Amino acid sequence: MPIKISSELPAFKTLGEENIFVMARDRAEHQDIRPLRVIILNIMPKKIETECQLLRLLSNTPLQVDIELLQMASHVSRNTSHHHLEAFYKTFDEIKDKRYDGMIITGAPVELLEYEQVDYWHEITEIMEWSKTHVFSTIYICWAAQAGLYYHFGVPKYPLEHKMFGIFPHRAEVSNCQLLRGFDDVFYVPHSRNTEVRRADIERIHQLEILTSSDISGVHIVANKNGRQYFITGHSEYDRETIANEYRRDLEKGIDIQMPYNYFPGDNPDNIPLFSWRSTANLMFTNWLNYCVYQKTPYNLDELEVRNWNWETTL
Repeated sequence: MPIKISSELPAFKTLGEENIFVMARDRAEHQDIRPLRVIILNIMPKKIETECQLLRLLSNTPLQVDIELLQMASHVSRNTSHHHLEAFYKTFDEIKDKRYDGMIITGAPVELLEYEQVDYWHEITEIMEWSKTHVFSTIYICWAAQAGLYYHFGVPKYPLEHKMFGIFPHRAEVSNCQLLRGFDDVFYVPHSRNTEVRRADIERIHQLEILTSSDISGVHIVANKNGRQYFITGHSEYDRETIANEYRRDLEKGIDIQMPYNYFPGDNPDNIPLFSWRSTANLMFTNWLNYCVYQKTPYNLDELEVRNWNWETTL
């Protein structure tokens, strides 16, 4: 089954040209199956690029997925046109009475700020709290993962001496985890961040479990044991050239940026990077939609509020 998005969204044309099955809303509304309802809170600067990256991954499933896009009303985006945001994005006030099977909260380039210094911190914490009763399963990516761990569980972040930047090998720490079904013994994930969360802080919290990690880049996926939240410190959604573009951008700005680890063949920026994380990224998002959302979410989403009376209890 395809993802269901507006035919006017730029990603519709981009993914169609890649032979990825997407369906316009008018066609989908004539089907009898209930699609999964997934909302993406996109706080990345280049919103259209991030839309394409995430929608590409969410389309790799036999399920029909109805996508909505959410923006921060308390923040003015400088890298995405007002017309695009007005046409395709909603604000929290417009969706706060709805319920969703799944939610994705993206990263944002604000990690060196204290959380409370971020101009939309109050709004995003309101959304994170709302998700506990209005969303069945939520994925937090990069900065959002750190912010979510801090808001929900008080886990602090720490500045790194050097940016964690490149493609790093990872291993699973648990067996028979549905999110990791089919993963190789060693798999690769992009990271691009200046801060980290630490194992010792996470292991003190009984509701949390570390699913995957790297000897180099540290903690990768942290799960709430109730199966409702996944905090992912890397960027599996990145395209082949995303890190290259970040590297060249920082060089042009005169930022002292290290060569991305394990990315350019021969550490030569003129070489085309190997796309070594694509299969893992597709598998992770497919597993999340199928095993963590579709197999467990209530058919009637109004039941979410009832189920969340015991939100801290393992499902």
